Amino acid sequence: MMNGKDKTWRLRLHEIIYESNTAAGKAFDVSLLVLIIASIVIVMLDSIERWHNLYGPLFSQLEWLFTFVFTIEYILRLISIEKPWKYVFSFLGIIDLLAIIPSYLSIIYTGGQSLLVFRALRLLRIFRIFKLTHFLSEMKFLGVAIRGSLTKISIFMTVVLTLVIILGSLMYLIEKGENGFSNIPESIYWAIVTITTVGYGDISPATPLGKFVASIIMLMGYGIIAVPTGILTNEIALQARKKEQKNEVCPGCGKEGHDVDAKHCKNCGALL
Repeated sequence: MMNGKDKTWRLRLHEIIYESNTAAGKAFDVSLLVLIIASIVIVMLDSIERWHNLYGPLFSQLEWLFTFVFTIEYILRLISIEKPWKYVFSFLGIIDLLAIIPSYLSIIYTGGQSLLVFRALRLLRIFRIFKLTHFLSEMKFLGVAIRGSLTKISIFMTVVLTLVIILGSLMYLIEKGENGFSNIPESIYWAIVTITTVGYGDISPATPLGKFVASIIMLMGYGIIAVPTGILTNEIALQARKKEQKNEVCPGCGKEGHDVDAKHCKNCGALL
């Protein structure tokens, strides 16, 4: 059971780590952002053989420094929330853990193949780039809009898939299995590449009728690209018209998206 001082200390720590509407919170976010970007740059530079040979030891020291800082940050996030297990199993919690465990795992794997294993484990550190989602307040808003559009987009993609199967089969018949249209799957591949306006050029029709159908498909492609964009844009507009929510994280469960006048968390009931 926490006493008053412990609770006040944890609330203050929560405000700094999870909130960005205070001077301390903004300073924490900016500092963490700089460290994340710096760590990503170091991982990229260390992957270049010439730079690794010249500055390998320095990169290794910096890597351990970043790992130590991110470990402290992870521990503080657990301490400052009342239900830490919710953070541990959340998307951002898993990403934060993946950003630090490779360095510690590299200590365990030793021996003749240690360098190879270490370099493989280092690839996981690129997950640090996802820690940037801590600073993208609009990401949740965009995610809600995408989920709202998912059904409509899925139906649209089913229609497109049906369309390319029909068009691919039609082109196979028109070209009579020649000019790269040797079978229906190859013809469907061409239809997909054409209707998405990618146009690799590895397969192209030679008959006048085939060129005419290809022209129609190309023109259809521009309209098809516009449809999912319109669906998503409409869903974003609908979400924007909803009641404004404040960007405050619950100290109890870590959830966001509370109403502006909310005093308690709508998920766990904790005081905001």
